[in-house]
Amino acid sequence: MDAVSLEKVTKRYDSFDAVSSLSMEIKEGAVFGLLGPNGAGKTTTLRMIVRILIPDEGSVRVLGQPLSERTQELIGYLPEERGLYRHMRLLEILRFLGALKGLPEAEAERRARLWLERLGLSDRMNDEVHNLSRGMQQKVQFIAAVIHRPPLVILDEPFTGLDPVNAAVIKDVMLELRKQGATIILSTHRMEQVEQMCDSICLMNKGQKLLAGDLKVIKRSYGNNTVRMEFAGDPVFLQLPGIIERTTSYGEMVDITLRPGGDAQQILKSAVERGVQVRRFELIEPPLNDIFIQKISERHA
Repeated sequence: MDAVSLEKVTKRYDSFDAVSSLSMEIKEGAVFGLLGPNGAGKTTTLRMIVRILIPDEGSVRVLGQPLSERTQELIGYLPEERGLYRHMRLLEILRFLGALKGLPEAEAERRARLWLERLGLSDRMNDEVHNLSRGMQQKVQFIAAVIHRPPLVILDEPFTGLDPVNAAVIKDVMLELRKQGATIILSTHRMEQVEQMCDSICLMNKGQKLLAGDLKVIKRSYGNNTVRMEFAGDPVFLQLPGIIERTTSYGEMVDITLRPGGDAQQILKSAVERGVQVRRFELIEPPLNDIFIQKISERHA
């Protein structure tokens, strides 16, 4: 069964279509990435799934059911914007939000204490929300989204405000929830997290679907036209316009996109001729970030 299905869904504001005739299916138990530039319609789409917004056209189903108050109870939602009561204490607010999702107060508090301990916030449980850092507030919102153990978890930019250590913690929790059977919809600009976690994706732009499907299949379809190279020396050897289409530099590591028919060995030859020390040189599938940029650029061309 699909965890979520959208059929020709449109949401408009006056004459502007924020989402236009969008159809997609998200398999139960999957981690699904909803991607796109700012203004693509991602948040509007998520808000329609959680029934904050009602589609003007088309239909949305959650776990085989049309949208209703019942489907809302099946969803845990972390919005992009902060949604916590600033003057409530952590344990108090999580107990309250858990009760709103149908948990007995004692059980909501028990689960809240466990989550606060796991995410390193147990010593702050009596602090008011406004006294927390941005990253701490994000962790509290994450707990609020999953405290009732929903079968469908929707996370809109869940890594906002988190340092790399805490982002890794949240990623591990998400994968654990997936192992327990939850379906996760992830909207983020952090492509490395998408590549590590997602089974399938939908790339949107200007309210429309540009690319969708199994992430591994999509990456394979773009071929091995990217060289990942780590080196020490002057990068002038990369000035090969007939062979290289573009480069993405990470200091002494660079991802090199070849032109059609470009020979990767010519890059290696150029490096050796200039005395560059090559530590790593391999053909790889293009990073998702490159596919993302290419598809959006094609749309604007």
